[in-house]
Amino acid sequence: MSTELPVRDSAVSPGPHPGATAVAAGVTCRVRSKDGWSVRSAVLTVTDLSGGQAARAEADDDGLAMTGPLAPGTYTAIVMAPGYAPAARTAIVTASGSAALGTITLDRAASADLPPPGRWTIDPAHSAITITARHMGLASVKGVINEFAGTIEIAEPAERSTVRARMRADSIDTGNKMRDDHLRSPDFLDVLMYPLIEYTGTGVTPHGDDRWTVDGELTLHGTTRPVQLDLTYQGTGPDPWGGQRAAFRATAELHRKDFAMNWNQPVAAEVVLVGWTLRIVLDIEVVQGDLPGL
Repeated sequence: MSTELPVRDSAVSPGPHPGATAVAAGVTCRVRSKDGWSVRSAVLTVTDLSGGQAARAEADDDGLAMTGPLAPGTYTAIVMAPGYAPAARTAIVTASGSAALGTITLDRAASADLPPPGRWTIDPAHSAITITARHMGLASVKGVINEFAGTIEIAEPAERSTVRARMRADSIDTGNKMRDDHLRSPDFLDVLMYPLIEYTGTGVTPHGDDRWTVDGELTLHGTTRPVQLDLTYQGTGPDPWGGQRAAFRATAELHRKDFAMNWNQPVAAEVVLVGWTLRIVLDIEVVQGDLPGL
């Protein structure tokens, strides 16, 4: 997923990009959020008076959606995008086969809201980071990271929100001292050399139904790789101390070899002692404002 920020554009009516080859257009529009940012995931669907689909076009990086020429007449143009409420317009196509709808502004769907903009701080006492690995291709072994801290900066627009988190590698706990000591050794986390695990999220993409994708980078065992989080927003509410709290659940899969953790022990044909894929589940509660860091 690209981390490029959307570009503001104050133009009201769509037009070709500078230097672009002229293309005969049908129904055209520029799709914007209420904050003036382009909605690159938008789809323009044009239907005739009988309800049949006459044309369809996806918006480009600047939010421009443009169908091919249509027969003259009256049409309905519907613009939709994940995380936004749809918008409909009447399009009167002239003898030239075109109809310019100008800028169409989409409101964010109620189910795709995030907490109010500003800094939100992870509350470790009410959060959990769980890691699951396969053992001998049979059972699943779970561990947790006990010490971590971080912040979420909710932006306006929400797509520009960021995440920063730090975890102490030596706080890994699977409930077995011998296994935990091995995980802390140079065979795996090498906590003396790499004491911190860090994640930086650089933007989010809405998918509706309170679901988002966080695009970011994870630094683990001295190696930095892009890692996306599948995020579910679980709501916001007041706490007993006069503050505001919000909750999220995020999941990801990591491959140990991507982070130069290559130790393993063969058990049988195509079976190893420790699975190469790790499943990560984050149950996170955040507090509006600041808390002491790690």
